[in-house]
Amino acid sequence: MAYVITDSCVSCGACAGECPVGAIAQGDGKYEINADSCIDCGTCAGTCPTGAIKEG
Repeated sequence: MAYVITDSCVSCGACAGECPVGAIAQGDGKYEINADSCIDCGTCAGTCPTGAIKEG
């Protein structure tokens, strides 16, 4: 199941630079993960300074 970014996101962009498949992009007010591209590696969750990324 793809990871999701919660409302705790502060739009720092740390996760987007670490995603090996480019599944993360800036959305309206926070970053968003494309569920179709996400490979469930968890790299983004380990990078997020606010803990805003959770398994969906």
